[in-house]
Amino acid sequence: MNITLTQKERLLLEDQKSHEELCIKKYTDYANRAQDPQLKQMFEKHAQHEQQHLNTINQILNGQVPAMNNQQGQSSQQSGQQGGQQSGMQNQQQSGQQMQNIKQIQNASTSGNSNQKDKEFCEDLLMTEKYVSGTYDTTIFECIDTNVRQALNHIQKEEQQHGEDIFNYMQSHGMYTPQ
Repeated sequence: MNITLTQKERLLLEDQKSHEELCIKKYTDYANRAQDPQLKQMFEKHAQHEQQHLNTINQILNGQVPAMNNQQGQSSQQSGQQGGQQSGMQNQQQSGQQMQNIKQIQNASTSGNSNQKDKEFCEDLLMTEKYVSGTYDTTIFECIDTNVRQALNHIQKEEQQHGEDIFNYMQSHGMYTPQ
């Protein structure tokens, strides 16, 4: 199914595209520079998600409704009528995987001396995720097509999960203590 975007939708999606490109660059760069192997792994995983987000935005900008099941590595046979059910199952599987990753991070041995650079990377990425999640809010509300809204809502939820992953890492490593 093809969609026609309004000028406003196109402008907002172009902004989201540039945000996703920046997120990919940051996560990739910080993954290469982080000291903690678990942090490197988390950043690499998030960079992959950000690339999926960019692919989805590009599909929408090209007038195509994104196939969320295919994007998440599911076979094309699962699309169609089962699409909504499969998407819900994927979200549950991803949430389970993310919780497992968080537990691994929290159970990791933490040195009393947190790496200052790793902390700075986390702070920057947490701030970036907060901003990007907020810009998706505006974009979602301006989209006419329900399928596009759902695709962007899915991306926004993943952005929020990235922020939660970073927050939990920071908190478990003494880098951040909510007051």
